[in-house]
Amino acid sequence: MEHILRKHWTSLLGVLFILAAFITLFKYSMEQGWITDSMKIGFGLLSGTGLGIAGLALANRNIKWQSSVQIMIGLGACILYSTFSFAGIYYGLWSPMIVLIGMTAVTAGVSAYAYRFDSRMLMSIALAGGLLSPLLMQPVTDQVFTLFLYLFVLNSAFFFLSIAKRWSELRIIAFLGTWLVYAVYFVHFDPPIDGLWSMPIRYALAAFVFYLVGFLLSSWKNNRCFDGWNLYLSLANGVLFGCWAIYILQGDLHYAYILTLIGLVYMLSGAIIFRLTKEFQMASASQLLGGLLMLLLAASQLGGGMESKPLINVFVWGGIAGILAVIGQIKHRTILSLSSLVIWLSIGIYWFAVTWSSPRGEWFGTYIPFLNWGAMSWILLAAIGFYYSANGIVSEMTKGFEKLLSNIFALLSHLIVGGLLTVQIQNVYLVYYEKAAADQLLQLSLSVSWGIYALLLFLWGAYRRQALFRFFGAAVLLIVAIKAMFLDLEGEEMLYKVAVLLILGGISFLISWINGKWKEEQNDSLVKTDL
Repeated sequence: MEHILRKHWTSLLGVLFILAAFITLFKYSMEQGWITDSMKIGFGLLSGTGLGIAGLALANRNIKWQSSVQIMIGLGACILYSTFSFAGIYYGLWSPMIVLIGMTAVTAGVSAYAYRFDSRMLMSIALAGGLLSPLLMQPVTDQVFTLFLYLFVLNSAFFFLSIAKRWSELRIIAFLGTWLVYAVYFVHFDPPIDGLWSMPIRYALAAFVFYLVGFLLSSWKNNRCFDGWNLYLSLANGVLFGCWAIYILQGDLHYAYILTLIGLVYMLSGAIIFRLTKEFQMASASQLLGGLLMLLLAASQLGGGMESKPLINVFVWGGIAGILAVIGQIKHRTILSLSSLVIWLSIGIYWFAVTWSSPRGEWFGTYIPFLNWGAMSWILLAAIGFYYSANGIVSEMTKGFEKLLSNIFALLSHLIVGGLLTVQIQNVYLVYYEKAAADQLLQLSLSVSWGIYALLLFLWGAYRRQALFRFFGAAVLLIVAIKAMFLDLEGEEMLYKVAVLLILGGISFLISWINGKWKEEQNDSLVKTDL
């Protein structure tokens, strides 16, 4: 195709000039009232048909004239398309059914010839003319259904040939031209956009679905190669539809719902690509991750205007992460496990950032520690983390790193547990105590809770036989000791402080006992191994 363009680009430009002159003459003659509408239609049909027949006759005489033949037949098809645009779209003289029959007949004839004789330039000329005609006509009456019926016939035929012959320029021109026609239609007619199901949103949705399916089929037929132009245009298709849909539906539907729709569609498309290719390629990754990004952007708007918005986000996305993790394990799907992990990490960071100013999520208007929606959010995130630690992540990239990843997930989950303890104890004093007394008691209670947390870490390390958690627990216990002896001893309330220090001392002795038992078990296992 590149060779043809270099050799015949001036001829192609000439065809466009002639077509533009023909359309301008059509419009001018109508404005001046020189000839009747029927005469104009008849002249257009005769001219287009005559050029097509002359081109076919010339093709039978000399094979060397194939380029000229293609230009002549293509110009004839362009004139016929212009006539259909004038009669069915510009002036509404023909019904949509007549336009459909005429368009189908011309397009089928041109496509059959191009398919039979590999007339690539013919199809490019016909497609350019078919898209240029309604753009230059710019109807004075709103024959929109006929216009998009016209575009549907063009796109269907040219996409078919593009896939069958692997002529990529046809689907590129069809895609760009159709969205350009849509923009001109919208600006020129200024159609009503009230309501959720107005005509502009219907046509935009139809174009979005058509091209999404078309690019998937094109890639599948092209040896299941989903990269290149098909990928770029498919992503551009989503961006164009999203922009138009958000503009059209503003005031009627929050844009989060539009992003959700696009995100779900692209995640489905990415899953289909992954299923067909049996591997994680750029195409499937970009569509899955792009869809996931759309869903994350949409989820960030859930509960907008509500005080409980952060809680809603955590439950929605935490639930999605948990479901994806379980399905990924059962079906052994890497992409599901990785998607789950990305969501879990993102929502975990988000929750740590907003939890301090989020509502407590009280049940029935009463705050109960660890039995409220805020606590349930922490518990959900911790449960997912421990699930990762126990079951691992389904991925070829994690082979050999299972133990390290398990420890990392367990540590992150324990950090979430620490956050749960801190926030819940903090809320107890905010709800049930006066501020003056609450500040000192809160600090003492936090010291005790963190000491218990350190004990839990040692217990977890003994249960899993992992020294990492002993070190982590020891670090927490040292921090608690520094806090208790240098910060909590200031001020009054000495009896409370004595009690706290005694409790921390007891926890320390208990940890020592756990360490001793653990070392005894390790020594016993080593002796048995030597024997």
